[in-house]
Parts: sequence; structure tokens; C-alpha cells
Amino acid sequence: MTSAITPERLDSLFRPRSVALVGAANKSMFSRLAYGNLVEFGFADRTHLVNRRGAVTHDRPTVTSCAEIGEPVDVAFLMVPRAGTLDALSDAAAAGIRNAVVLSSGYGEAGPAGRVAQDELVAHAASLGMVLLGPNQLGFANFTAGAPVTCVPGLPHTPGPVALLSQSGASSGAMVEFATTAGVGLSLMATLGNEAMVTAGHVLDYLVDDDATRAIAIFAETVRDPDVFRSAARRAAAAGKAVVVLKAGSSALSARTAAAHTGALVGDDATIDAVFADLGVIRVDSIEDLLLTAGAAAHLGRLERTGVGVVSISGGACDIIADRAQDVGMELPELADATQDALAAQMPEYGTVQNPLDVTGAAIIDPGLFTRTITAMSADPSVGVVAVVNSLPWSGEGPYSGQMFVDAIGAGVAAAHCPVVYVNQVMAPITDRTREVLAAGGVPYAIPGLRQAVVALRHVTWWSRASRRHDGSPAAPGLPASDLTASSDVPVPPPGDRHGAWSEDAARRLLADAGIPVVPGRVAGTADEAVRMAAEIDGPVVLKLVSPDVLHKSDIGAVRLGVQGEDAVREAFGEISLAARGVSLAEVSPAEVSPAGMSPAGMSGAGVSGAGVSPAGQGVPGARIDGVLVAPLRRGGVELLVGVVREQQWGLMLAVALGGILVEVLDDSALSPLPVSPERAAAMLRGLRGSAVLDGVRGAAPADVGALAAVIARIGDLALALGDELESLEINPLRVDGATIEALDAVVTWRPAR
Repeated sequence: MTSAITPERLDSLFRPRSVALVGAANKSMFSRLAYGNLVEFGFADRTHLVNRRGAVTHDRPTVTSCAEIGEPVDVAFLMVPRAGTLDALSDAAAAGIRNAVVLSSGYGEAGPAGRVAQDELVAHAASLGMVLLGPNQLGFANFTAGAPVTCVPGLPHTPGPVALLSQSGASSGAMVEFATTAGVGLSLMATLGNEAMVTAGHVLDYLVDDDATRAIAIFAETVRDPDVFRSAARRAAAAGKAVVVLKAGSSALSARTAAAHTGALVGDDATIDAVFADLGVIRVDSIEDLLLTAGAAAHLGRLERTGVGVVSISGGACDIIADRAQDVGMELPELADATQDALAAQMPEYGTVQNPLDVTGAAIIDPGLFTRTITAMSADPSVGVVAVVNSLPWSGEGPYSGQMFVDAIGAGVAAAHCPVVYVNQVMAPITDRTREVLAAGGVPYAIPGLRQAVVALRHVTWWSRASRRHDGSPAAPGLPASDLTASSDVPVPPPGDRHGAWSEDAARRLLADAGIPVVPGRVAGTADEAVRMAAEIDGPVVLKLVSPDVLHKSDIGAVRLGVQGEDAVREAFGEISLAARGVSLAEVSPAEVSPAGMSPAGMSGAGVSGAGVSPAGQGVPGARIDGVLVAPLRRGGVELLVGVVREQQWGLMLAVALGGILVEVLDDSALSPLPVSPERAAAMLRGLRGSAVLDGVRGAAPADVGALAAVIARIGDLALALGDELESLEINPLRVDGATIEALDAVVTWRPAR
């Protein structure tokens, strides 16, 4: 059904020529608000009131059904109880109405019975060929078209460049009010409710082609239909339209796979961060930042350079901006020599030339100092936007006493070599008085508040880099190219073999066949074999249990490190074999170990049943024992986790983390959807807080980050090549020592057969 919801189809919903209010009633607050909005916007003569009793409503005659209207209607706003919604849909469809906005609640948000009712509602709408917005929402208002089909009060009448989408109807009124207060003009406001049919992704896709919309702000509790959203977000990035999302709900999901470390890193919130970053979607954490960031992006557009230059009337404001820039990672570049010379020629002798730039009180005597310093700052090769800090009025009448400063800043805006934004020092409202002063000075846009401006500009500069991956432009350094595809030359086992439980040995062979470096090692079925294998290795060895049913061997004491010498190897082999059976060496008599030092009684090698135990003593009955892996002990270097896990909504996610087995303790990781290029893998590595260890510390050799990134990308390619059968693939640790890169342990799990 969702495939039929195209931008062309939604145009008839969001640009209606006429509307039917179904369930109109004088006693209904929703009906009064909806009708009042339509009257305010001059839509009354194109509004039809449907009241099943035919009673005079809102001082107007009504009809008892949509079929009685007798002329074409584009949208039916259904303000009827849930019990009457299906009949109301049928009536609207019979009248030729193709779009329904459903107000009533009690559907998917109301538990199992509500979900059944919602499924029935969607199926009924689909059978009638109707598109349904909602249910459990308050409608929409197209400010560009002057069409408000909503119960939200206090709508602005002047359109702007930002579209606002909200899953929460109750919050939409507050968001519209703040947008008006902050001077963020809206092109469209749409509440989405349960998104039973039309989702945020569908509306986003529609808005990419809407000429009046230059940025989209979305308040979402979840992302429904991820494929639609992903496709629409990529189209928005390619079109240069910023998408800003306030995503509520940050609790992490529990691990879903046996690869516990990777699963712990890939929770709902971490996944959303990674997916949004990959798509160039800006994520914020407050309503204020949502709307101010979208407003800034709409007015500034995609910046050619990502540095922010600051010109301020206040030295204190410069300090605040510098502090907040450091907090959020906004780039305040050091100015080029030519820029410093140009600014020095304009500044008084007692002024300091730097970024942020305090123009000092000299600008009060000579307002033109604003114009000249803005122009010089904007010409710096690292500056993509200039923020000019000054005061603005929000009340009063008559000529503004500071108009000469606003005029000088406006002249700087006109002469600048890059976009300029006016920043009010305080979070004061943008009123008609403010807009009058700005318009007189030729200033198109202002952001109220220093912190708010820093956050908004940081987001816009980040988006300006990230979104270029999707528009065909060369990616910024450290960012992947657009439309990445997995390598097609990765050898993988046939689908029939990609199931069940795999041991570490099977996982090692899978990696090696795919060209991923693995520490050498062989599986011994007896103590004698282990001794021979260890003797062929120069130095101490590692012995580990090999079993498809025991993925984390150290948890049951089935790993021995630094083993050297025949006796030590035999002893370690015996202890691992006994640990696999769930007993300790002290509990076994010498007679239970064969005279030749072979495996314990009852274990003859591969395929012999035994039991693994957790530290609490709980076993794994019937665990298969394939033998003991013998491999050289590796010391030094840096240990990483590189894992791929299948996220329920978004598919395969790659996690890279420092720490090896301590990964959850260190909590230093980076995530990305697959596929991942070597360039993107390198950026993930450099994004780790502890990435400096890769450069070599305390005499250690610096890691070959390029080679490491290529290995990580190859691991991602392998995961993609394994197809839908793969649940998780984890290498922990992946050891890096200079140019030497080796997988020391690996776990592969497969999805249950469907």
C-alpha cells in the first residue's frame, strides 16, 4: 500500500481546493478550532460541514453526509469517534473524496485491540483507494497554500521556508508558537499521529520537491518505514535541503545476538545516531534547537566552507561564543594572514584581531566598522558563514535608536563573500517590531540567543559537509563517497551452509577465505596433537576450546594464554577439556585422564559431546566439542572490536571500538550502516575518543590506519555478501601492531530459519 503514496499523490492532500469537516458540531472544541482556522485563512467558502443530524453548526447549514455535498472535495477531516470512522471513510469515498485526515485516537497507541482496529482502518482505506493521514493527530496547515486543515490554534499567517512534521499533535501547538516567536517561518505544519499509512518519510519525500520548503524539521518518537525515510533523506541531501530531527527516546535495546559485545553497542539510540549521520540528517535534543537549526539551514543553505567567523559588538559575547563553540565542536578557524591584515587596517589600535572579533566601542562612533569587518572576515578562505552579534529590539514604537548599526550590518551582508547571519545577544522574541528594524536595514534573518546560534551554526556546518555525500559533490576529507556498494568479489559459503551454530574455527576459515588476516592456528583433537602443534610455534601459545555451542570461551575457563613447554601444553589441554565438561581438574582423579596425556575420559576429539559452564556453574548440556585451538600468543599492539550486527529496522550495522574484551568498560565506539568504504572506516577510527593510541604511545609502533581501514571495510563487505542469513559477525579482538593486523578471535551467528 505504501508504494502508492507518492509526492504527486500527497499534493492533493496537502494542497486541497476544498475540505469537508465530518463530525462538525458546536460542542466540539476540535470542530470549533478547525473551522475557525479555515475562516481565518479565507477558506470558509471552500469548507463543507457534515453533521449526521443536519443541525446548524458554527452558524452555517450542514449536510448529513459527504455524498450530499454535490461538488468535488479533496480532503475529509474526520472528527468522529473511532466507532464511526469506518463508515465515515466509506461515505467520503462514495462522494469521490480521496484523502482522509483522521482525528480520533484509540488505535495503535492503545494496545493490542487498538492495533487490530488500526490494521482494519488501513485495510478499509486501501480498499477504497484513499490516502489516510493519522489516526490520532490534529491535521495539517499548508501556510504557502493558505490551507489549514487542523485543530491547532494560533497559526501564523505569513509563510516561511521551514516545514514542521510532528508525530505528537499535543506538542505541535507549542512548536508552532515557538517558531513564530523565534522568527522561523513555516511552509507546512503536519501532525502525523500513528503514521498508519502516511509516514514522516512519505511527507519528507513530498517536501523535497516543494519549492517553498528549504528545510524540514521533524519531531519523532520512532522512525516508521525506515526504507522510505532513508530514500527520502538521501533525496533531501542531494537537493540541498536540510533535515533536522528531534528523536525522542534514547534508551538502549538489549543485545539480540550471541555476540554480546557488539550487540551491547548497537542499541536503538546509537543506531539512530549512526544512520542519521550516514544520511546527513541533523539530530538535535530540544524543540528550540530543532526549529532554530532548521531556520538557519533554510536561510543559509549549504555552505561552501565550514568555518564560522564572528564579528561582535561585545567582547563578553565573543568569550561566550568561544566557550560554547568548544562545547559543541563548532569550528572557529584561525584567520589567514591576509584576513588579519585586512581587519587590522580597519580596527582601532587597541583592538585585537582574532576570531571571534570584538569590534570594540569604536563601532559605536563609526558603525561602518561593522560593514568593513564583516566584508574582510567573509573573504577568509576558511570562513563559510559570518555571525554578527548585536542587539535587536522586540518592543517599542518610532525610530529605533540602534538602527544605524543594523543598517551597517545589512550593508555588510550585501557586500559579504559568504552568507551572514545576525545574532541577537539574548533569547528575545522576533516580533513585528524586530522584523521592521531588520527589513529597514536589509538584514534577511536573525537568530535569537548566543548559545542557540552556536548550536544552530554548528549543525549547519556539519550538515554542509555530510550532505555532499549524496549530491554527487566530492566528499569532504574523512567522509565516504555517495552510493557506496559492497565489493562483489568476496567469496562466501553457499546459502545452504549459512545456518546453525558455528565454532570459532569455522568463523576463522570464513574470514581467511574472504581475505581478512587471521592469526595462524590449528585445531587439536588430542593432547599429543596439541603438543606437536605448539612445538612448531616459536614462543608461547594460546589454547582455546573450539565449540559451536560455547561462543565466549573465557566465561567458562576454556582459554589458556602464554602456555610454553610440553608439560604445560598437556596440562592446559586437559584443563580446557575438563572445563568444557563443566568440572575442575581438582574434581577428577588421575585415572580419568588417559596415560598418553590425551583428552579426558569420554573425549576423543572432534564432535564429542560435553558441557560448558558459566562462572555461576550453569552448564550447556549437549555442547559439541570440536577440539582445542592452538595459536601463537600475541603481545603488544592495539586491540579493537570490529563487529556487524543486524539491527531490526535498519539492517546491518558496523561497530568499531577500542578495548577488545574491555570494550563495554571503555565505552568508546563508532557505528555506521553498511556498506562502509575504507575512507569511512578511517573516519570512524579517527572519531574514537582514544584514537591517539593508533598513532603509537610509549614507544609502540604507530598503526597503519590505511591498512586497518581497508580490513574493516572488507569485514563490512563480507557481512553484506553473507546476505539475509547473517545475524552477527564479530572479531574481538582485531589486533593492530604497526602494519600487522590480525583477527585473534571471531564469532559468527546466523538468523533462525524462517
